[in-house]
Amino acid sequence: MTDVVVPPRIARFSAALPFWLSVLLIPIGWVSAIAGGWAVLLLPVATWYLFGIIDVFAGLNEANEDPSTPDDQLWWYRLITIVWAPLQAVNLFAMIAYATRADHLGGWELVGMFFGMGVITGTIGINYAHELMHQRPKVERWMADILLAMALYSHFRSEHLLVHHRYVGTPRDPVTARYNEGFHRYFPRVFVQCARSGFRAEAAMLARKGLPWHHASNPYWRYAALQLGFLALAVLAGGWVGLGLFVLQAFIAIWHLELVNYIEHYGLTRKHLGDGKYEHTKPHHSWNASFKASNWLLINLQRHSDHHYKPDRRFPLLQTYDADEAPQLPYGYSVMGIVAMIPPWWRRMMNPRVRAWRRRHYPEITDWSAYKAGTNPLPR
Repeated sequence: MTDVVVPPRIARFSAALPFWLSVLLIPIGWVSAIAGGWAVLLLPVATWYLFGIIDVFAGLNEANEDPSTPDDQLWWYRLITIVWAPLQAVNLFAMIAYATRADHLGGWELVGMFFGMGVITGTIGINYAHELMHQRPKVERWMADILLAMALYSHFRSEHLLVHHRYVGTPRDPVTARYNEGFHRYFPRVFVQCARSGFRAEAAMLARKGLPWHHASNPYWRYAALQLGFLALAVLAGGWVGLGLFVLQAFIAIWHLELVNYIEHYGLTRKHLGDGKYEHTKPHHSWNASFKASNWLLINLQRHSDHHYKPDRRFPLLQTYDADEAPQLPYGYSVMGIVAMIPPWWRRMMNPRVRAWRRRHYPEITDWSAYKAGTNPLPR
């Protein structure tokens, strides 16, 4: 009896299929809308709790794909991120049109429904935009801009590429959560600071070319046009109520993004080398998680240690690291996000891990106070 040989194309499709789980969130959202009542909570329950439970049984995926795999063998992985923007746009505005005309949905049900829509546009939409903005093809970068505009957070692209990746783990990065900083203090801080830092970074780039900040090449003009277009489309789809629901889902999406940002780098810093310079970003400057199910949903975002080490590496090729190379989260993002909502619980779980990380990687540093936001870095 001979072994069955699976054609390479079928094998690649089968390997990519778990990362298409996000598509199932769209029919779940429509079941919520049609059923009403407590069913409007299905999307948060599915993403926060269900995947956390599945992680317990599915366990870890510590296998690494060959990072030199060419793009033409990653088509089925790339496709889900490329088609998500039109899928999300049709789903979101069809939902606004339906919900604002549905007699069986009360006010609290509309709020619950569009909280769930924000779960989709934040957990999936912004996450896919994050993958796409790091790639070279223009179509992928445009899809990133469209997805971010639906969350009214277009400046995230500028802030992430020009500020966060450059200054991660330093006081100059607004997104790096400081040791002992609770999420409820972190969120309003980054909400304001990221918008400023992204704009200043783009203006500085234009200034180096001898151009003013208001030059037509500033991407903030494109950001504004896309966001205004989506706001107008929300009004057309559902009137002023539709506009309010659109803004609600955008805020929830932003909240999800910054919650993930909070988890990814909490308390981790790069060593100051003097003269305002820091060591190169390494895998141990981001929290790593290898939980299988939540990495399917989040297209390997939890392999964040490798993303910062090799930012242009596509998500199926991101490498995972063991505890000797990168700090490990005790649970996937879905569970860690719930813990972060209760700061004393978060500090009890994470602060000992941060202190152990410091002892392991930087035993020579005894005073960490200068690594807080708004202070000067430590001298050499």
